[in-house]
Amino acid sequence: MNAMSFLISTLLDLYIMVVILRIWLQAARADFYNPFSQFVVKATQPIVGPLRRFIPSIGSIDVATLLFAYVLCVVKFVLLTLISTGGAMNFSTFYLFLGLLALVKAAGGLLFWVLIIRAILSWVSQGRSPIEYLFHQLTEPMLAPLRRIIPVMGGLDLSVLALFIILQFANFLMGDIIGPIWYQL
Repeated sequence: MNAMSFLISTLLDLYIMVVILRIWLQAARADFYNPFSQFVVKATQPIVGPLRRFIPSIGSIDVATLLFAYVLCVVKFVLLTLISTGGAMNFSTFYLFLGLLALVKAAGGLLFWVLIIRAILSWVSQGRSPIEYLFHQLTEPMLAPLRRIIPVMGGLDLSVLALFIILQFANFLMGDIIGPIWYQL
């Protein structure tokens, strides 16, 4: 059972991150013709495309894609419960709450990994990578205000470190507010 739970959890978490990345790309108005953007759109279009016909966007927020990510989070917990109980399950509204929490945590986790990859790429590449350019478009709106507060010192940009500290603080704060279940999501 543990192997199956791991596989389902990992696959759904990765796909949820791709769906959240689509929402983020649209909200940031990132380069649509970037190869990585094209991958994200092609990976999510089979389900999001038909949903967008029925569920309109609100401003720059793609509600259909957000709803799809939320449903995936709820389905993840339902499937994991089915596996752990051997098929016996009572659906409750608690799964809806867990799905919302998991969506928030997945968005924070995605931001963390995008920042890590952007930092590593800044050390390795020469600024010509399409993924590096796209990650710059995604994270710069969050890093620019921090750079005004914490200027670049000796060629080191500490705004990424400051955002990591803010993300970690938010993670611990959510754990304090919600309880130990936050760390299990």
